[in-house]
Amino acid sequence: MPLFDRFKKEEETEVMEFEELPYAEDENKHVKIVIENVASYLDADRIARRARSGEVVIARIKELKESNVDELKQIINKLKTSCSMFDGDIVGIGDEWVLVAPPSVSIKRGE
Repeated sequence: MPLFDRFKKEEETEVMEFEELPYAEDENKHVKIVIENVASYLDADRIARRARSGEVVIARIKELKESNVDELKQIINKLKTSCSMFDGDIVGIGDEWVLVAPPSVSIKRGE
């Protein structure tokens, strides 16, 4: 055993492995918020279609609530059914507004 072998350090190279995560462009995507007025049952389809396409819809229901509560109940039920079909969410904001959100938006309700 040569004399200099004692002073020689064994060099260990540490190899670290990283996994490259895919870049999702949706993280930088802007969410469009649309204000709608609900006047009839036909508006429910348009609102559901917009939410399904990724837009947040804030719908004013005040006028319909004052004029025709039965039709408003049907519209809300249709929106609830549509939201459950595409994993969206719906929440009332006070007595005058309803917010319909696409699956990409989560609504945190207060306790």
